[in-house]
Amino acid sequence: MFILPLALMIYAFIDCLNTSEEDTKHLPKIAWVFIILLFWVVGSIGWLFAGKVRHSAAGGAGLSSWQPGGRRQQWVAPDDNPDFLKSLKDDKAAERAAAEEEERGRRDGGTGPDDKTPPTS
Repeated sequence: MFILPLALMIYAFIDCLNTSEEDTKHLPKIAWVFIILLFWVVGSIGWLFAGKVRHSAAGGAGLSSWQPGGRRQQWVAPDDNPDFLKSLKDDKAAERAAAEEEERGRRDGGTGPDDKTPPTS
């Protein structure tokens, strides 16, 4: 019963210290530090729910790149990225076209890359 509130207070205290002054809500940052230290549980819970501007997960940091408008673009996994999936389809279509061309050449009497007999002159 003593360790959990202590851990919560330490987390809230460090989070408060690492938060910029612009991201604090309702009170100045120094006031939040004193509230967290004086009122362990209530101050820590107050900081977590009301003391900091929380950013949504969609706009969070991570593997992302900057867009021209100054916003961050969220990183998308390859299996969810439509551009990546389209490039896979294009690659498969190119491979299929090359295989069909090779097969057509073999049927027409031409030599393919796998033929072992040299062409007759």
